[in-house]
Amino acid sequence: MSVLEAPLLWFTIVAPTFIAILFQATVLGSLGPRVLAYVSSAILAIPLFLLAYKWLWGYNVLVDPLKLDLSRYNVGVIALVVDGFSAPLVVGVSLVTSLVAIYSLKYMEHRIWELEHGGLKVPGIYAYYILYNAFSSSMLGMLYSTNLISFFVFLELSLITSFLLIAYYGYGERLRIALMYFVWTHIGGALFLAGILFYGVNAGTFDILTVKEWALEYNKVYAGVKVEGLALIAPLLIILGLLVKMAVFGVHMWLPYAHAEAPTPVSALLSPNLIGIAGYALARFGLTLFPGFMESAKHYLVLIAFITIIYGGLVALRQDDFKRFLAYSSISQMGYILLGVSTLTTFGVAGAMLHYLSHAVGKAVLFMIAGVFIAEISGLRSISAMGGLARLYPTTAAMALIGFMHLVGMPPAFGMWSEMLILLGLSEAYYPGSLYDILLIAVAVIASFIVTAFYSFIAMRRIFFGRPKRGSPLEVMDEFKVSILIIALAGIILFLVVGLMIPQLRDSSLELLALGGLR
Repeated sequence: MSVLEAPLLWFTIVAPTFIAILFQATVLGSLGPRVLAYVSSAILAIPLFLLAYKWLWGYNVLVDPLKLDLSRYNVGVIALVVDGFSAPLVVGVSLVTSLVAIYSLKYMEHRIWELEHGGLKVPGIYAYYILYNAFSSSMLGMLYSTNLISFFVFLELSLITSFLLIAYYGYGERLRIALMYFVWTHIGGALFLAGILFYGVNAGTFDILTVKEWALEYNKVYAGVKVEGLALIAPLLIILGLLVKMAVFGVHMWLPYAHAEAPTPVSALLSPNLIGIAGYALARFGLTLFPGFMESAKHYLVLIAFITIIYGGLVALRQDDFKRFLAYSSISQMGYILLGVSTLTTFGVAGAMLHYLSHAVGKAVLFMIAGVFIAEISGLRSISAMGGLARLYPTTAAMALIGFMHLVGMPPAFGMWSEMLILLGLSEAYYPGSLYDILLIAVAVIASFIVTAFYSFIAMRRIFFGRPKRGSPLEVMDEFKVSILIIALAGIILFLVVGLMIPQLRDSSLELLALGGLR
């Protein structure tokens, strides 16, 4: 374990928003939005470099030295930690938010001009970065949290800031869609809050992790709590709330509207990053606090996961709007994360966390490419109006291929490792089993992989190959597209260095399962 010499984790949460406010309210604004974009990017990239340092020098836990002890109020200790289990997700959030901050510069100047040209008065670019940085920091805060209350506070901050970003800068009926997004995700948040309050009040603490002198320990209060209904009501509320946040089948209706009509830089954070954190929370909280409930709900969650994968993929095949297609594919990809967690195996849970990182990289690339077409080809979003774009955007086409390969799980994209581990976990969870069960699972797995490959490569063909349907200047590799290229290349690098993550992730996953008696 490594205790940081300075409160860098807190810095990455507070500083981006504070600096953006200074640019809005002081003479720093004269430096221009480009300086703010690069400063924001540098701060949001700090966790990525911290983790690179951790892996190279063998540290398995990073602890921020600044803590807030609220134990006297039965809240627990508000501390920030990155361990082997949260590390892949922190990498994904840090990498994507850092580079989307630079990508946002050209795109949002174009979008604000569009809105103002249409006679609408909207907050300027500095206000956008205040909301964007707060949104990005809130996701890091959730992943750092060792306490249910602090996790919820950051969860609500992510909801409020993303709601405002959609309402101010979105497309179509953006106010109605933002309100629908707010209501649905607030329902998920309210269920989660009710569950953690029911648990925390009866357990006497909201802590999940406790930082000891040389180790990070999970609290084991669950085994000692004898409150009627605690083993049912609390996990039921918490897990239902998280499933709404994940937008799994049955509670997914809000996602295609919100993620398709959000400004594209925000879509690049919503779909790959925010919704997947609910899957992380399901594993982090469910497996440690409510192992009995997770065991009893295992088969139902696996079923929902397969339905989500196949349903999201089939509906994605029918979409003509590129961003709406990507939104439905995100629903499908959340099914893979839910599937990995639901196996209750070390391989499956570790694979789910790696799949978060794979999806964060791949889907961010694809959403950002959708934004390139919107900004540079007269708002082009219709897949049927595309075709042959590889001749006009050859590098962009190559980046899109890498993005789709992440979704499918083809090497050298990082998604191969996550899907392999999830499949191993599923095999372990249902072996030995009846011939009927094995055949049913095999059919579901094959159908899931086929649907994912179909919607990915059919979209790739329709968008980039065939006869060109429009003319356009050849692509220019400005900072707008270079930010996408860096994320795409990072996905390939992660494929090669996955061995640095797996040992800590494996040990952390095994600890979660062992604590609940699931292994």
